Amino acid sequence: MGFREVCLFLSIFLATSAAAVDQQSYIIHMDTTKMAAPSPEQWYTALIDSINKISSLDDQEEASSAAQILYVYKTAISGFAAKLSTKKLHSLSKTPGFLAATPNELLQLHTTHSPQFLGLQREHGLWNSSNLASDIVIGLLDTGIWPEHISFQDKGLPPVPKKWKGTCQAGQKFSPSNCNRKLIGATAYIKGYEAIVGRLNATGTFRSPRDSDGHGTHTASTAAGNIVNKASFFNQAMGVATGMRFTSRIAAYKVCWTEGCANADILAAIDRAVADGVDVLSLSLGGSASAFYKDDIAIATFGAVRNGVFVSCSAGNSGPSSSTVSNIAPWIMTVAASYTDRTFPATVKLGNGQVFEGSSLYSGNSIGQLPLVYNNTAGGEEANVCTAGSLVPSLVKGKIVVCERGTNSRTAKGEQVKLAGGAGMILINTQLEGEELFADPHVLPAANLGASAGQAIIRYISSSKHQPKALIAFEGTKFGNRAPRVAAFSSRGPSLIAPDVIKPDVTAPGVNILAAWPLIASPSELESDKRRVLFNIISGTSMSCPHVSGLAALLKSAHKDWSPAAIKSALMTTAYTNDNRMSPISDVGSESGKPANPFAFGSGHVDPEKASDPGLIYDITPQDYLNYFCSLNYNSTQIGLVSRGNFTCPSKRRVGQPGNLNYPSFSVFMKKKAKNVSVTLKRTVTNVGRPRSDYTVKIKNPKGIGIRVEPEKLSFRRYGQKLSYQVSFVALGKREGLGGFSFGSLVWVSGKYGVRSPIAVTWK
Repeated sequence: MGFREVCLFLSIFLATSAAAVDQQSYIIHMDTTKMAAPSPEQWYTALIDSINKISSLDDQEEASSAAQILYVYKTAISGFAAKLSTKKLHSLSKTPGFLAATPNELLQLHTTHSPQFLGLQREHGLWNSSNLASDIVIGLLDTGIWPEHISFQDKGLPPVPKKWKGTCQAGQKFSPSNCNRKLIGATAYIKGYEAIVGRLNATGTFRSPRDSDGHGTHTASTAAGNIVNKASFFNQAMGVATGMRFTSRIAAYKVCWTEGCANADILAAIDRAVADGVDVLSLSLGGSASAFYKDDIAIATFGAVRNGVFVSCSAGNSGPSSSTVSNIAPWIMTVAASYTDRTFPATVKLGNGQVFEGSSLYSGNSIGQLPLVYNNTAGGEEANVCTAGSLVPSLVKGKIVVCERGTNSRTAKGEQVKLAGGAGMILINTQLEGEELFADPHVLPAANLGASAGQAIIRYISSSKHQPKALIAFEGTKFGNRAPRVAAFSSRGPSLIAPDVIKPDVTAPGVNILAAWPLIASPSELESDKRRVLFNIISGTSMSCPHVSGLAALLKSAHKDWSPAAIKSALMTTAYTNDNRMSPISDVGSESGKPANPFAFGSGHVDPEKASDPGLIYDITPQDYLNYFCSLNYNSTQIGLVSRGNFTCPSKRRVGQPGNLNYPSFSVFMKKKAKNVSVTLKRTVTNVGRPRSDYTVKIKNPKGIGIRVEPEKLSFRRYGQKLSYQVSFVALGKREGLGGFSFGSLVWVSGKYGVRSPIAVTWK
């Protein structure tokens, strides 16, 4: 459509429409490949002039409020800011090249973006002064901590709580004076590690609680880092950095070293942390799932929970493959990872005109069109994955190199391109990684693209009759994308060890999270990278876990009498399953971004403010967990490993089936040929909302299943009252298109409360 045709199109459209004048300001994103003018300024001006002209002819009110351009964007993004009415915006949205319009809002400063995305606001709700004033200690088992970081300053904090019994351990480059009223404890555990790998080589690391890796510093600040103004990663994600519970005290337990984390050290740290007086334990680590009595972390954390400590663990980064979830014990809050609405877009444009949007944290200038090389045109064996020595300098010098994911790290590939003299890199996903996009701090101009774009680029290179070329443009920080979306790397259920409990439990922000970083480590974690930053952006369920740890600390402050299971229940039953477009949360790891299911995100995405007032909770006592072991047919020795003492199982009738554990979700098993077969499970809920309230049940049936709830109404007459109900799941005999699983939900509704439990049916 040409320049004049655009104006004619607007004229016809406006002549047939009418709307009230309600002028606001918007950011208008435009596709400049559709530009119908010599320059963006002329194009945007022509569009606005045409809208104003036609409006003045047929609508006097619209004529009095002419649309006005405020800014034109040409470098970071393509588009403009303008004041215009809803009618004019609607008209503009119909023109060729229009991509999106977002309201120009007064935003509070932010950088991790997680608090805002989670709905936390200063002086409101969970972040009110009285709630933040109570002393809560979060213990983090990780790679240690960088104590001098500004996120761990203690300005304004009261003295260390008297209940605290922990220590600040002296060691290499670490002394007791490194602790303060914020970082109140720091210890290192290495004996188990050295028993496996031998004496630690302290070159580049520290035989002390000091963090040389960055992971521990990042997770600690995500959970409880203090407020830091004007934080950014090379001016990207500029704003205020803050932990979820920024007034919490931090206790760092270093259990992870160069080669990994030894179980012996982890157990010692958990044991010490409970004795020290932590309120919340955060473990962004784990291994393969095993029976609870064989799982050291499960055993140790059971002891912590029995002592009133809330435990949050990462689900793992082995997705999107099924049954990869770790930390599956029902007393652990297992956290999946998802995207926020913030991205770091980078555009790749090929010589044939194809344009792809990728992601990057590269902070330098964009690069213009340069020759593009890949695989055989870039080097020898393994040149497609850009391993060390695979690229030939004479082939790649001054060119953009296409590198596939796999073998070495994403930033290490860029390092190899730079060492060989390459000017830039396009990092493409294989089918295994799908459309997952990471924003990485590359050492040269580079962008990550999804698998479909990668295939298109390979086809272009192989079929081009002339020298293939490309350019890479970096667009900074962008907000307002569709979110949340479950990350493809996030580990999935169902658990093969304990399939009667849906895992993971919830999802939380875990992609492109900005948090504190030690000055000894480069942002790319490459030795050749001499850059140093105060804050780094990384991804993983390791990042989503401390978000929930901090949120649990907030809930523990607000509800001092709640058990760990009660806090867990509140976070689960109030989690949401629709994104910011009011569509089901999508799964990046599925084909075409299909909706996520409970084996990807558990009960949904955490909503802390709703969790602070959930209406009902599903509480679970340590005795309930022991009875659960009995239902799994564990013998006394196996139960003793977890319970740390003698325990005699009640009668089989009293114990019931594993699915009767008072969990806030339902996992049911049916034979594929079952018809009129029924499974009945029991639950008990506790009223923590209005003293006098009536709840009615709302069911979304899984395919092939009929559900009957007795009673269908729960009437509470006092706070703390407990009422029980039972759910019967009946196989209907309709098996067409069921596959291996079907999903639904059960919600107890009363006024503003909607206490939701996901349902997963496994067809065996």
